[in-house]
Amino acid sequence: MTSQARPLRSVLYMPGSNARAIDKARTLDCDGVILDLEDAVAPDAKAEARRLVAEALKEGGFGHRFMIVRVNAADTDLHADDMALAAELSCDAVLIPKVNGAADVAAARERLPNTPLWAMMETPLAMLNAQAIATAGQSEGAGLSGFVMGTNDLAKDTGARLIAGRVPMVPWLATCVAAARAFGLEILDGVYNSLDDAEGFAAECAQGRDMGFDGKTLIHPRQLETCNTIFAPDPDEVAFARTIIAAFEEPENRSKGAIRIEGKMVERLHAEMAQRTVAKAGAIAARG
Repeated sequence: MTSQARPLRSVLYMPGSNARAIDKARTLDCDGVILDLEDAVAPDAKAEARRLVAEALKEGGFGHRFMIVRVNAADTDLHADDMALAAELSCDAVLIPKVNGAADVAAARERLPNTPLWAMMETPLAMLNAQAIATAGQSEGAGLSGFVMGTNDLAKDTGARLIAGRVPMVPWLATCVAAARAFGLEILDGVYNSLDDAEGFAAECAQGRDMGFDGKTLIHPRQLETCNTIFAPDPDEVAFARTIIAAFEEPENRSKGAIRIEGKMVERLHAEMAQRTVAKAGAIAARG
């Protein structure tokens, strides 16, 4: 399913070991939830997290929310148990951390042959191998479905600073967006760490939207409203998109490659973009 068919503006990390947080996710205005077995769970709570996540997904009640389970990395002694559990879960996708190359996707696919897989893009090797990761398994029809940027881990492993505007990160962000779009994957931006910096968070959401991300991963419910608003097409944008679509459907314009609309030259490619905008707005409206 493509990002045109469902909104993924806001995807909230929830610790798998926190039953109250998981329960609260059923009521929050987010498009997706990542039930985390990895970073958000203390080492001595891993088994309990698996139990709580399994119970929560079995119980259901998450409605429209796209449910992702993040397992522990393949180089840990937790990975095998997480993957065994994931094979039994009723979730929308399993998120694999520390993906470095196509071989990591293949290894995950061998354990989960029938489960949609997403990759955390959070290592220097992942940035160098973004295309190979995006295409892994495609010839067999068992490739990835999405990317999630892990900007904190990227900063840790590269020494790049997490500064306003993310100048050190922009090349990597753009590389991953290009790889995702070239091969039909969805892609989510990384988290914003400062809960008290509303202006900085809004600016980073706008940057991610403008770069082409489907949405952003979040660490707290207070970030939801801003994220949902920024990653949704605004009413004027939707109205103009509808105008473009209608104009190209006029009999006199159906054979034209470009037409003038409201003082702007608009090409067929803009009509395709307008269709995506309207589809996204419709999907958000249908979510209720």
